[in-house]
Amino acid sequence: MGKQKKVVINVQGTAIGILSQQEQDFISLTDMVKNFDGGSVLIENWLKNKDTILFLGVWEQINNPDFNSLEFEGIKNEAGRNSFYLSAKKWIEKTKAVGLIASAGRYGGTFAHKDIAFEFGSWLSPEFKLYLIKEFQRLKEDENYRLSLEWNLNRTLSKLNYRIHTDAIKAHIIPPQLSKLQQGFVYATEADVLNVALLGKTAKQWREENPEKEGNIRDFATIEQLLVLANLESMNAEFIRMKLPQAERLIKLNQIAIAQLKSLSQNRQVKKLDENTSVKKKL
Repeated sequence: MGKQKKVVINVQGTAIGILSQQEQDFISLTDMVKNFDGGSVLIENWLKNKDTILFLGVWEQINNPDFNSLEFEGIKNEAGRNSFYLSAKKWIEKTKAVGLIASAGRYGGTFAHKDIAFEFGSWLSPEFKLYLIKEFQRLKEDENYRLSLEWNLNRTLSKLNYRIHTDAIKAHIIPPQLSKLQQGFVYATEADVLNVALLGKTAKQWREENPEKEGNIRDFATIEQLLVLANLESMNAEFIRMKLPQAERLIKLNQIAIAQLKSLSQNRQVKKLDENTSVKKKL
């Protein structure tokens, strides 16, 4: 099931687990029914409902390219009969559905994608659904706030290290006779050493590829990239003081960027870093 993260929210005195995987949120239906008469039987009763089957089918058809529509048609035709029975596990196995999760172990129970969980909440109690949505939104706002703080912190670190970086350039690269305009060209070149080492392209190349975007290449960097950028600026400043040639520094910085980003994150974007940031030619 991939890497998972579980958090808990409190809805009208009920602790409800939320499982995040592959950037999707799944809410525990098992937890949602804890304080309702009938308990987990309510999940089975809800799944027997023909309207529920129709809703789940439409959701899967929109969100799941591997959804087995033929099996769905068979289940839909059976729904409504007195003998009809459908569990979350059976629904998943028959139709290859992704909107429900039924598992044992640490994160055991029945979980549903938030769209489906809110629909289940309506069936349980409109009031309960509204409180569930409110607490879920509060959780997402808190997460976004923390991410914003983290991003700004790393952006600030990057700017502080940039001062160290430019001081090293001024002391060891820029000849005294250069004009301020000429010095700016040197600064830009050294900034692009870092851009190429970390992001695989110069600031100019990024602007040409993204004419519709405001800002610069670093404004669209990830949190991990900004953190590594702060480290690279300090390292490049030290390499400059050691009088290493620019081409040699570029290769070293690229190797460091790849190693650090691999350590910081295991997501798919970082796994492709070798392809995206490998230096294919010297500045």
